[in-house]
Amino acid sequence: MNLETCSNLYAALRAGFPADLDATAIETETGLRYTWRDLERGSAMLAHELLSRGLQPGERVMAQVDKSVEALMLYLAALRAGLVYVPLNLAYTDAEVEFFLHDAKPSVLVCTPGRFGRLSQLAFVAGVRVVYTLGADRSGNLLDRAAQRAEAHEPVAVGPQALASIIYTSGTTGRSKGAMLTHANLLANARVLHDYWGWQPGDVLIHVLPIFHVHGLFVAVHGALLSGSPMLWAAKFEPAAVLRWLPRATVFMGVPTLYTRLLAEPGLNPAVCARMRLFISGSAPLTLPTFTAWQQRTGHTILERYGMSETLMLTSNPYKPDPRYGGQSERRGGTVGFPLPGVELRIADEADRPLPAGQVGGVQVRGPSVFAGYWRLPEKTRAEFTADGWFRTGDVGMLDERGYLTLVGRSKDVLISGGYNVYPAEVEGAILDLPGVADCAVIGVPHPDWGEAGVALVVPQPGAALDPATLLGLLRQRLAAYKIPKHCALVEDLPRNAMGKVQKNVLRERWRGCFGGV
Repeated sequence: MNLETCSNLYAALRAGFPADLDATAIETETGLRYTWRDLERGSAMLAHELLSRGLQPGERVMAQVDKSVEALMLYLAALRAGLVYVPLNLAYTDAEVEFFLHDAKPSVLVCTPGRFGRLSQLAFVAGVRVVYTLGADRSGNLLDRAAQRAEAHEPVAVGPQALASIIYTSGTTGRSKGAMLTHANLLANARVLHDYWGWQPGDVLIHVLPIFHVHGLFVAVHGALLSGSPMLWAAKFEPAAVLRWLPRATVFMGVPTLYTRLLAEPGLNPAVCARMRLFISGSAPLTLPTFTAWQQRTGHTILERYGMSETLMLTSNPYKPDPRYGGQSERRGGTVGFPLPGVELRIADEADRPLPAGQVGGVQVRGPSVFAGYWRLPEKTRAEFTADGWFRTGDVGMLDERGYLTLVGRSKDVLISGGYNVYPAEVEGAILDLPGVADCAVIGVPHPDWGEAGVALVVPQPGAALDPATLLGLLRQRLAAYKIPKHCALVEDLPRNAMGKVQKNVLRERWRGCFGGV
């Protein structure tokens, strides 16, 4: 099979492997090394094991496992076998996994050895044919059985629109939805990012992200594999380990929380970053203070980009001059940059009418990376697309006259106070500019007079003595009166999910009775 022309995503990734398959592809934090040949052989044996169960292209393989190189091989095996990979966050409870089992209807479940007893019961009730176990220490029956299989496997021929993965959304409002991503979706996005971010021979990626999500599994892994770039691989983020790796690496991808934690390390300086080519941030908003502090401490400017489970990556600040925008190469803090090549993006009003530059509205997109729809939810899928084929992202933003996109929040997070729309991201940005503030979140909760009112939850910097009334007074000098939160409270931290996003649904429930139990 011609690896360059086969529509199977694995074939395209495999074509990016270097000529020397015995070179190191992945080095773990424990010093364990995997070669490119290991990835090829290991995923081949796993593919044979899956197919030995009589699985047909399109059947689902669900995995709730610790991050490991073997877990990555399982993903690659599912791709090359023409199966649909469904990764789950390890934080999901048994009840949540039970929902996913009945919704995705997988033929195979792979779980950690410690959860086999309970999850196997749920799986067999849901109709799963086989349950494997896989541990972070390479324990479990999956590898034992795959070890008996052949070491060569030809990728199964699939059409470009065949499903490659189902990624369940975080489910902050109601049940999680499964975003269906095709081989063509994933490959188109990987190739665009490969070119736009300047992946090149000699690149080395520090990989500290989870691999159950778009950022870590698709953006980071696909970028490295497609360019034949080795990865320095950690099961979880440890600032000290990243500092040790920086002098050997060229690319780092992280969520904003990782950057703030690295900034707290005294050893972060330009010298340890001397070989680094690119720092990328995504999955949650990067604050301007973090953006600026990183420049000052390292001499590097973080590249912020924007995407979501349903669309993969949509926009990016430029890595190098972008000829589509007059050769603009500035990475602007507080923005997520330009639409990526091939992505159409517009700002629209509630009637789906395009808005001019400078006006705030809903972000709508279309392009080759936009998903095939929500799994088993055709009506929900239709409702999220406009009559002329644009996907409503649910994000609210503004395009400036130069083409940069600034996000101001999620449509569900916008609060309406006294008839005025208040965008939490704008208020949060103003609060983060105040002295002594480490982090903050602004939410809307019911109010007996205003209908809805803002609550600002502020995390002080270590040693800072903040006063809520003083903070609100300073805000009044910066924002219109209707944007000022009606209440401000100091908190030790903010609840975040595995990708670093503040869980505002948790905060809204916690503070719902702030204004009298309405």
